[in-house]
Amino acid sequence: MAFSNPGFSQSPAFSKNGGPVIRQQQGAAQPVEYNGMTAEQLQQLYSQPAAGPTQTDRMTYEDTISKTLLAFGVVLVFAAVGWFVPALAFVGAIAGFVLALVNIFKKKPSPGLVLAYSAAQGLFVGGISAIFEAQFDGIVTQALLGTAAVFVVTLLLFKSGKVRASAKATKIFLIGMVGYAVFSLLNLGLMAFGANSNPWGLRGSFEIAGIPLGFFLGILVVLMAAYSLVLDFDQVKTGVERGAPRIYAWSAAFGIVMTVIWLYVEILRMLAILRGSD
Repeated sequence: MAFSNPGFSQSPAFSKNGGPVIRQQQGAAQPVEYNGMTAEQLQQLYSQPAAGPTQTDRMTYEDTISKTLLAFGVVLVFAAVGWFVPALAFVGAIAGFVLALVNIFKKKPSPGLVLAYSAAQGLFVGGISAIFEAQFDGIVTQALLGTAAVFVVTLLLFKSGKVRASAKATKIFLIGMVGYAVFSLLNLGLMAFGANSNPWGLRGSFEIAGIPLGFFLGILVVLMAAYSLVLDFDQVKTGVERGAPRIYAWSAAFGIVMTVIWLYVEILRMLAILRGSD
């Protein structure tokens, strides 16, 4: 025939040379062959399950979870080091900031750089946790429980479909982030130049109904961090549904680790400000 369906013509089973061939040898019928394959071999081939995301090197939820857990495992290991050597918190903070920028602007994610960032953040988190714990007994446990609670609740709400990222909410989130960044820089400047002698700067020197401003700011930032987690989960969902390359699971792991550490630090500071005002 002059015309053939392109979909069919690409398959050997439907090509001109792929028809059944019965070979006779001394009057005995031999197995039917399709392009050199017997009917039994073809049946085994067609019975095999279709290639999954792992075989096609696509991003999956399972792979993203495993990489995220690995990154958090590195954070915990180095946090233990920072806990016993608190001075390493400053080294971890600087290294973590630099590695964060590298990971953010790198076009293709690098597993080594993501794990190096996790290690640096582990030193930072472990160091400041030890410093805070020395001043406020039990505060680290409270911050860890608070962080876990926010993470789990946000994940469950996202999974149930009750919370989703939207253009309007994201715009408000970005405005809030810019405003908080400006406030933090202003607060840091006032403290650096001695204009405010309070250990927490404006966060501790101003009160609303007897409660430090830093506590209310902390609640606001926790809400922003929770929405940041929603954005992270939404990115993972989009990447899996669009069949993103498997390597981008490391980008998801990096983003989630960054958000969770930010959430933990803010809760730790909020609790410290509240307990310091007692």
